[in-house]
Amino acid sequence: MAFVSSAGRLLFASVFLLSAWQEFNEFGSDGGAAAKYLRPKLDVFSSHLLAHTGVQVPKQVEIKHLVAAAIVLKGVGGVLFIFGSTLGAVLLLLHQAIATPILYDFYNYDAEKKEFNQLFLKFTQNLALFGALLFFISMKISMPKRLRKRAPKAKTT
Repeated sequence: MAFVSSAGRLLFASVFLLSAWQEFNEFGSDGGAAAKYLRPKLDVFSSHLLAHTGVQVPKQVEIKHLVAAAIVLKGVGGVLFIFGSTLGAVLLLLHQAIATPILYDFYNYDAEKKEFNQLFLKFTQNLALFGALLFFISMKISMPKRLRKRAPKAKTT
C-alpha cells in the first residue's frame, strides 16, 4: 500500500514538476512565454475583479516575478508533495487557487465559442486537481498519529 501511495503522489506531482521545469527553461530575462501569455490574462482578470468586487490589483506588478513565484510554488510544492508533506499540498493548492481563475477565464467568452469550451475544460480539470489536494490535506489531518509505545526498561540491580 505504501508503494501505491508513493507512486500516486509521484504521478500527481509530476504534472506540476514538469510544468515548472518547462517554465524554468523558457524563463529568460523577460519571464519567457508564460509571461507573454499571462499579461493580457491578468489585465482582463484585474478589470473583471475591479468591476465585480471593487478590489484593484496593483498595476506595478512585475509579470516576471509572478511567473518566478509560480515556478517556485509548483517546484517546491511538487517535491514536498512527493514525500507526503502537507506543506507541499498547501503550496500546490495556493498555486491552483491563484492561477486557475486567471489562466482559464472561460467566463469572458460566449458559451458558443470554441475558446469557451477549451478554457472551461481546463478550468474543470484544475478544479479536479484542487479537489484532490483538498482531499489529501483532509486525509493527512484526520489520520491519527501512530502511538509509539515504549518498551519498559529493564531494571538493573
